[in-house]
Amino acid sequence: MRTRPLKVALLGCGVVGSEVARIMTTHADDLAARIGAPVELAGVAVRRPSRVREGIDPALVTTDATALLKRGDIDVAIEVIGGIEPARGLITTAFEHGIAVVSANKALLAQDGAALHAAAEQAGLDLYYEAAVAGAIPLIRPLRESLAGDKINRVMGIVNGTTNFILDKMDSTGAGYQEALDEATALGYAEADPTADVEGYDAAAKAAILAGIAFHTRVRLDDVHREGMTEVSAADFASAKRMGCTIKLLAICERAADGESVTARVHPAMIPLSHPLASVREAYNAVFVEAEAAGRLMFYGPGAGGSPTASAVLGDLVAVCRNKLAEATGPGESAYTQLPVSPMGEVVTRYHISLDVADKPGVLAQVATVFAEHGVSIDTVRQQGKDGEASLVVVTHRAPDAALSGTVEALRKLDTVRGVASIMRVEGE
Repeated sequence: MRTRPLKVALLGCGVVGSEVARIMTTHADDLAARIGAPVELAGVAVRRPSRVREGIDPALVTTDATALLKRGDIDVAIEVIGGIEPARGLITTAFEHGIAVVSANKALLAQDGAALHAAAEQAGLDLYYEAAVAGAIPLIRPLRESLAGDKINRVMGIVNGTTNFILDKMDSTGAGYQEALDEATALGYAEADPTADVEGYDAAAKAAILAGIAFHTRVRLDDVHREGMTEVSAADFASAKRMGCTIKLLAICERAADGESVTARVHPAMIPLSHPLASVREAYNAVFVEAEAAGRLMFYGPGAGGSPTASAVLGDLVAVCRNKLAEATGPGESAYTQLPVSPMGEVVTRYHISLDVADKPGVLAQVATVFAEHGVSIDTVRQQGKDGEASLVVVTHRAPDAALSGTVEALRKLDTVRGVASIMRVEGE
């Protein structure tokens, strides 16, 4: 074993960073044995140096992250700051000074992953980011290494624990959205401002990363279709239960049937109770992968939190340090297919549509005509009426999303349609 330690700069020391520092200290001997050399926490860059950080030598703490990276003896930088800046500039600085990088920054990687990979490749250094997508769940490395010889056709998953907790509570208790959100906030699962989670921004960033890796092409955050879950209601769950389904906020990345394009999207969807993702409860994450040779694979576990995320960060740290000792680098970006990302309108989906209609003869025929005019085939119809009003629930066969959206807009214009109570896609059949 090499006796000279590999020196690590920790950029950020919040919930995840402090847990990384703790594990590096308490498991130092095990990490050294697994790597083949000791690892030493050589500096910790923070914004507020006066805050007490248990287990961290105050002499290591600095507010000048750039100076820490430029001092000349750092081997690996761990970036757990989050956001775009200053994280992007610090990672670039690290590469310029011969420092490999481990990051948990999904937003930055989804927006500027191509540029960061190019900078890492030019410098001959590693950029690892297992913790950016699903916390402790090993996912990125299996996709880009274990399944590198296979052809992945679909990645579908629950990649945000906050939204899954909320939807699970709505499903299991009958609570409304706001009530379930309040419980998630009280338990610490939701931030004071939950927008990034409940509007799907967090999941969309993860979908961009997953799609790029799975399909060997570049997918940016702007390429991902995103819909939030704030409009999901108790009535939607009641409809889902009648269909033998539940509702999840899903990140879905697909290769087109002809193999000439890919899609990436995030939105609420009904999925059958028989699907493995339907049983994912509380704040857990799960990702379902469909590959040509390997078949269907399921990855499941805690997707956030200090300890789970730190576990993924330290797994990357071990890999990067091993590569440093071997004077090698691991796999970088693979974007050789250069497949275009199709817009949402071209995605083939199914809809569950609930309409409030007049309870009189001929309504169903009018509705069916609208579907036919837009080339959308109906799978099932259920109608209930009372006192001159009725509800009509239609589940379609698969069709281009643009055709389905056009159908809904045309239905709104019918005199006999009082309103569209809910619209939701159906997945996982």
